[in-house]
Amino acid sequence: MNIGQAAKQSGLPPKTIRYYEEIGLVVADRAENGYRDYSANHVHRLNFIHRSRDLGFSVEECRLLLSLYDDDARESAEVKALATAKIAEIDEKLARLAGLKAALQHLADHCHGDHRPDCPILEELSSGSCCN
Repeated sequence: MNIGQAAKQSGLPPKTIRYYEEIGLVVADRAENGYRDYSANHVHRLNFIHRSRDLGFSVEECRLLLSLYDDDARESAEVKALATAKIAEIDEKLARLAGLKAALQHLADHCHGDHRPDCPILEELSSGSCCN
């Protein structure tokens, strides 16, 4: 199948598929005319990468996950370690976002939001003391 068909089946844009091929995550076959030729296995790998990326794994983490997927001698402990590390990373991001939300909520709560020009939000932002 051509890249357009692979894109439809995987839900990835052709540009992304070309990028994944460029960095070696997926290596398409070549038809006699030189065009990329994708098999069902290629689409399966593209779906695997797509789902992995949706779960927050980096391209390099996807590369590692694919290598583990391809390794029949893998230990599930390796895969679980990657997943738990990603969960810890997500928890850190959530904590940072909660802190940012609290800081912004505090600023919004102290802003009158009326016709007057004075604004505690802008004052805090200009002082550089907020959100640290």
